[in-house]
Amino acid sequence: MLQIAPTAFRSILIVQTKFIGDIVLASALAKNLQLQYPGVRIVFLCEEHFAGFLTAHGIATEVVPFSRAKMRGSPLERGRELFRMVRTLRQHRFDMTIDITDSKTSRIISKLVNAPVRVGYFPTERPLRWHERQPANVRMKPYGFGKKHYLYRYLSPLEALGIALRVRVPAIRPLPFETTRALALLARHKIQPNAFIAVHAGASFVGRRWQPERFAEAIDRIVRETGLRLVLVGGPDESEATGRIIAAAKTPVVNLAGMLRLETLLALLKEARLFLGNESGPMHIAAAAGTPVVGLFGLTNPVRWAPVGVPSISLRPSMPCDCVGGDLCRRTDPSKACCVWRLEVDPVVEATLELLARTEMPQEAAVCHPRETSCRPSAAWQSDQIQVFTTSMKR
Repeated sequence: MLQIAPTAFRSILIVQTKFIGDIVLASALAKNLQLQYPGVRIVFLCEEHFAGFLTAHGIATEVVPFSRAKMRGSPLERGRELFRMVRTLRQHRFDMTIDITDSKTSRIISKLVNAPVRVGYFPTERPLRWHERQPANVRMKPYGFGKKHYLYRYLSPLEALGIALRVRVPAIRPLPFETTRALALLARHKIQPNAFIAVHAGASFVGRRWQPERFAEAIDRIVRETGLRLVLVGGPDESEATGRIIAAAKTPVVNLAGMLRLETLLALLKEARLFLGNESGPMHIAAAAGTPVVGLFGLTNPVRWAPVGVPSISLRPSMPCDCVGGDLCRRTDPSKACCVWRLEVDPVVEATLELLARTEMPQEAAVCHPRETSCRPSAAWQSDQIQVFTTSMKR
């Protein structure tokens, strides 16, 4: 293995071709590298629509974009897109590549970019086939610093490089003009900052979305108990779920789904009293903004993916899960399972009310710090039918 000399790196490529939640968690890696190597040029390889978010918030100096549609297209389309990416990346003459995507394609990219220092996982998440090779000359553990949360998968390169962990959780500050924009949007709907709950009902797969009608019932009960306003957030492709919530809810709901770019969404979530939503990217954005989170999980394990850095409660049905999704459900794939459908309304409402009460205390008293693992609050509403995780870390 390559021995890393204590010298400054001038340019580092981070290969992160996954989704916005992964981008948010990986921001902590970038911040640590910036602290270790002042003036370093951090370049992300990621989807184009994340570029503005990464560069505007100082997470990356530059983004080299790729098209997921083309990489999922015909062999000719994939080949052309891969050639374009590698040609662009090689022009940067990187001192180091860090592959936190850990896929066959990302390993090909790392090999072809051929930086002097190439950091990769060993062992890889999926076993290599006989013809595949790990091009890394610096091997990192699947999870760094002896932890279990997926955040530490993205912080593992630091341990492999001998870099002290100074930024432990993502913390992304909204841009001032985006805060102004978010406040103006709230004012248009006569909503005060810190007087609303942001609700996200979407997810990449329908089986990971808690039923809209249950969201509507929970919203009605929470508003009745607290007097807080409700704001729906999400992407333009989530209009079906938000429409069903609006149709079923007796409470007036402000629908901003599909109206906010990522930078504005971050600013809006910063102003929220609490975030309630499915386990997805906006949940991690809310946590990075410093907003308390109630997260709804299915087969995905909150020990790995719970929001970090803020007071939070993650709810999950008891496991193993009795399949409720029929042919839609793939029992062994967290991204294609329907387990979250088994969550009832009562525990979601009670968890929300508990977290609202707990976060009325000073922040240090509200945050549970069981060495960044999970702990169980002694709430009367818990039962054998639900798993409760309160997971948080100091900023």
